Amino acid sequence: MQIKDRQEFKNKPPAFVLNEDEFAYTAITVMAERNIGSVIIVDDDKKVRGIVTERDLLRRLLGGNLDQKTTHLSKIMTKDVKTARPEDEVIDWLRIMSNERFRHLPVVDADGRLINVLSQGDFVSYTWPELLISLRDKAAETFRSKKSPLPILIGSLILYPLLIIALLKFVL
Repeated sequence: MQIKDRQEFKNKPPAFVLNEDEFAYTAITVMAERNIGSVIIVDDDKKVRGIVTERDLLRRLLGGNLDQKTTHLSKIMTKDVKTARPEDEVIDWLRIMSNERFRHLPVVDADGRLINVLSQGDFVSYTWPELLISLRDKAAETFRSKKSPLPILIGSLILYPLLIIALLKFVL
């Protein structure tokens, strides 16, 4: 399923954005007021320049003993931001986000302008129903293939109890 087809993407309010010249204090205030975990940093053309997350605030601002009222977001933002396109597959980004340990994914148009941002929480509703369906489909595909493990599985189910009985007779 593509990102653009997810309800979480279609119905999500616009992402909150700031300019890199804003101060950390502004990001902290907005994130606390809106109960959000990140602020996307964009230029005047709405192209993604960076992201400030709770982790950035903790590690770079507090860890660096910087003043939130005088530190520009450009100093603490993550600059190498991975961005998705609406046509990208959800399952691919779910795997990438999990493997690379980031929780916020800006989605951009063909010109690199921000459309919105999805968080790992937005993907959670995708996880169970779709993964179970995917697992079912993969299992069905495996059993339909020419190299089906079905004979091995059935043979194992028959042989296992026989081996247990034989071992019990031998031990007793």
